[in-house]
Order: sequence, then C-alpha cells, then structure tokens
Amino acid sequence: MAFSISLPDFVHPQLRHVVAKMSFFDTILFYVVHLVDKFDLWHRLPVLLGAAYLGIRRHLHQRYNLLHVGKVNGKKYDTEEFAYRTADGSCNHPVDHLVGSQGTFFGRNMLPSTSSYALLEPHPVTVATKLLERRKYTDCGGQFNMIACAWLQFMIHDWNDHMEDTEQVELRAPQDVAAGCPLKSFKFLKTKKLPTGSPDLKFGHLNSRTPWWDGSVIYGNNEEGMIRVRRFKDGKLRLSGDGLLEHDDKGIPISGDVRNYWAGYSLLQALFVKEHNAICDMLKEHYPEFDDEKVYRHARLITSAVIAKIHTIDWTLEIVKTDTLMAGMRINWYGLLGKRVKDLLGPKFGPVLSGLVGLKKPRDHGTPYSLTEEFVSVYRMHSLLPDTIVLRDLKSTTSEDKSLPIQDEIPMREMIGKEGEKNLLKIGMEQMLVSMGHQSSGAATLWNFPSWMRNLVPHDIDGDDRPDLIDMAALDIYRDRERGVPRYNEFRRNLLMVPISKWEDLTNDEEVIEALQEVYGDDIEKLDLQIGLHAEKKIKGFAISETAFFIFLLIASRRLEADRFFTTDFNSRTYTEKGFEWVNKTETLKDVIDRYFPEMTEKYMRCTSAFSVWSSDPDPKHYLPLYLRPAT
Repeated sequence: MAFSISLPDFVHPQLRHVVAKMSFFDTILFYVVHLVDKFDLWHRLPVLLGAAYLGIRRHLHQRYNLLHVGKVNGKKYDTEEFAYRTADGSCNHPVDHLVGSQGTFFGRNMLPSTSSYALLEPHPVTVATKLLERRKYTDCGGQFNMIACAWLQFMIHDWNDHMEDTEQVELRAPQDVAAGCPLKSFKFLKTKKLPTGSPDLKFGHLNSRTPWWDGSVIYGNNEEGMIRVRRFKDGKLRLSGDGLLEHDDKGIPISGDVRNYWAGYSLLQALFVKEHNAICDMLKEHYPEFDDEKVYRHARLITSAVIAKIHTIDWTLEIVKTDTLMAGMRINWYGLLGKRVKDLLGPKFGPVLSGLVGLKKPRDHGTPYSLTEEFVSVYRMHSLLPDTIVLRDLKSTTSEDKSLPIQDEIPMREMIGKEGEKNLLKIGMEQMLVSMGHQSSGAATLWNFPSWMRNLVPHDIDGDDRPDLIDMAALDIYRDRERGVPRYNEFRRNLLMVPISKWEDLTNDEEVIEALQEVYGDDIEKLDLQIGLHAEKKIKGFAISETAFFIFLLIASRRLEADRFFTTDFNSRTYTEKGFEWVNKTETLKDVIDRYFPEMTEKYMRCTSAFSVWSSDPDPKHYLPLYLRPAT
C-alpha cells in the first residue's frame, strides 16, 4: 500500500513518482539510500555501515525491481522424488516444476524502455565505431587476470542466452563511418519475441539455457546435451587423457555449452569436468552401493555448489575489490556470524546472521525465479578480452615475484573456435592456466572493445561456424535496444539512482565528453546503456560501474536464495555427508587448482586469489576484524 506523504526537498525531482508507489516503511528506507547517494557516500562508509546500506538497497530492489514475465503454468511435484538437478532445470522451484527451466521467459528488473528513440538512433555501427572500438589496448591495471575474464563467459554460458528467430536483420554502416568499419554490413538473427499472455508485459524473450546455477555450462541444458557429455560409467563426464575436453569429428569440443567457445573458456570447462570426475571417485570410494546415475546426480550437485561458492566469495571479490564487498559476499554465503559458527551450529539464525545458503525454504520475493533482460545487458564486458594471449615459458626459472618470461604471443583470433582448440591442445592445460594467471585482463572502459570482434565468426548452439560475420560491438548496442532495455538515464531512474543531468556528471574526461556530444549531441536521455556503463566514473576497487553493480547486488543474492539446492536441500542428506564436506572445504579457485596441480600455485602464484594477476602482491594482512574496518 502506498502512502501519500510530503516529500523532502532532497528527493530528486525525477524520482518522486517512484516514491509515490512505495509503502511508508520503504519510503523511509528510500530516503536513507537516496540521501547517501546524493553525497556519493556508501563506499566511503565503514564496512559495517556500507554493508547495511547495500542490504537496504537490495531490499528496495527486491520489492520494486523484480517483474515476472509470462504466466506460471507449472505443476506441483514431489521434491523428494527430484532431489537432484534435472537436465533442463525443471523441478527446482518447490511448487512449480517449470520455473527456471530451459525455454522459459527472461524476467525484468524494470519496465521496458519508454523512450521514443528509433531502433537505429543513433546508428549502432556509429556508436561502436566512435565510442567502443579499441584504439589502444587498456588493461585493468593488474586487478584481475585472464582466468577471471574467461570465468565471466563460463558463468554467462551457465545462465542465459536468448532464443533467436528465423528472420534476419541486416545492419549497414552509415557512410560517414563506413571507411573505418571492418564490415560495411552484416546480418544476424532477430531475438525471438513471443506473447506472454500477461496484460502488463505483453511480449517477452525466451532463455535457451537454464537460469539456475546448475553447472549447465558443463552438463548441458537438456537431456540431449547431458547425454552428449556423459560416459555413463561411475557417474563421470567425458574428458581426454591430456585433461582437456574431448572433441567430435568436426573438431568441436564436447561439453555442456559450446556456442562462441574459445581456448580459455574450454580450459575452465575441462577443469570443472576434472572436478566432477574427482568427486565421482570420492563418492564411489565412500558410497560403493551408488550406481552410475546416483553418482552422477550427486557429483553434479556438489560441483555446481563449488562453482557458485567460488563465484560468490572469490571471483566477485576481485572484480569489486573492497572490504565492504568482501563482507557483503561472505554474509551472503556464511552470514554475519561467519563460517566457523555456521559450520558448528548450522544455518539456524536466518539470512543476515547465517547467510542465504541453507535457508529453510527458497525466497523469491513474490516473483518466480528467472534471470532478467537487464542482467544480461550489464554482463556485456567484451572489452575485458585482450588482443593476444601471452604464453609464459614454464621451462624457465621464475623471478622473485614468481613471474615468468614470455615465450610467445598468440592473436586472440587464433584462440577462438576450432583453431583455438588446436592451439590449446599444443599448449596444454598447465601452460595455458599459468599463462592466463599471469596476464592482466582488459578494462571495462570506452575505446577498448576488441577490434577483432568487429569482424567475428559467430557459432550456433552446436558450436558450428555461422556463414555471416558479425560486428559484435554494434550488435551489443542493437540487442539492448531491440529487447527494450532502457537507455542509461532511464535505467538509473528505474534503479532508484540519481540520474545524470549533464555529461560532466558521467565523466571528467574531456575527450570522452566531446565524443559523447558528437554522437548524442546534448541529449543525455539518448545515451545507450552500454556507453554509459563504460564511461561512468568507477568506485575505487571496482572494475565495473556502480550502475551495473546494483543489478549484480540483486541477482547475486537471488541466484542463491531462490534455488532449492542452495536453501532447503543444501544439506548432507541431499549432497551426502562427504559431498557436503567437499563443498564446505572448498573456498576458492586456488583450492580446485591445487587438487590437480599441487605444485602449480606454490611455484607460479604469489597473490592471494587465483583470479588476481599471479605475480602481484598478496592481499595485505589486517589486524582489525573485517566488520570493524573503515572504508578501503
């Protein structure tokens, strides 16, 4: 119920209509958040206050930024009968077997764009050429490495991909930029648009992957995909003798998801197939009565939880590297009381004190689980990809900081698709992993989109090359507009953020401001979401924009708290006692690497996290408890 109250003067005029829809309690919370935002304060606050701010903001997003698309058509089922992750993501939601399954609608975090701008205004190729295309490679300053970059795709291909139509679209480069474009025109398939049967959001798009954190990137998104990767012996998945993925007769890797694959992505798939198979060996040792199917089901549960945990308390902390976020992500998994108390007493004290993992029942905040159109948009980070993969010489002795001399630099174009698989086979798993560990990723900034991706051979869902080359930079802009994702300023308003009123609110870089004016004039409402996210001033320690982060804040929690296998059934009964112990003892990607390459990190890694550049300094020791620290 909304309450009509007099709004304080500090509330931004463009956000007043949003407040009018809120309950009295939420209005008070909004005032707190908005006042902190007006002074750009939350990331400057002491850790505990900063975490409290994020908790309040997340609550508001859970109330006002979760929109269901389509009808709920599933049926109730026996959760005891389906105490495992199914091939297509069905039978996870406790009372609706279809929620979160393959082929269901993407949700939304806000209503579709209300702007009157045309689909090609300004032209996506113009935007790509003048604001995105790489001028000179800019790395992320050594904050995180190429393993972290590949992990991003590893996760996206676990969660989401839009189903395509059969109708093609052709984009032609405008005459004033055509000379500088590698493709004068390119063709691609439209996103499939279907009626939802709902009066509020009449059309939507389908997810061809399973949106749960279920490891479908290595297990497949349906029965056919699952059969393709399984050995049907001892619960194991197919893996070659050299520890890399097997390949079919066409040279395409055999794994759960092979669309737009490259060597670094395949490497992570192979590493976690190794993890799955090692878990199978452990289960067979402790539970010899388990047949192939039972071993497979338990190993998938355990492996998926390991992946989710690594992403939550390891990968994320390198992308948004602050003490406040370290506290927030650990609270998500362990709660304020921490790991020791949770391991000793269990998740008995609710989501704040004991974390989201292990809740008595899933929480979806009244909106059936799905991933969202806006989540897909803020995860577009192709600028993290470099121009070359820098191979390190493992036969040389390491220096004092554990760095290695460069052996070779291989253009990224030669590391994608079938050619990339051939090169990975020559390089080998160990050298590729160490090399990616030592190479800094690119920066999420303007003028850093890889030029080689503007003349790219895309893959279909089976990993086969498509006949039409694409300009990925222009396509990223087009896709957001096509799917009704609001442009930057409207996006911020919908996220209860202070909108920009001039280009200087977005950035202090005069060259960027001049380029924005050239493409968009003085119309800040026309600014595309992707351009705003890449141009936005970054919080210290953040590799991504604050705007993108607030979507992450909502969805990172939702992926855990809405999933039955991270809440009700996250226990030794479902995972087995030894499987549950495996998850609880695995904290980081380094733990996984150490299982299969016990000397690698000791010999080549100086830093704390396997997602940091391996030759960088380890995280400093703190003598002050995390929750008592000032801002980083």
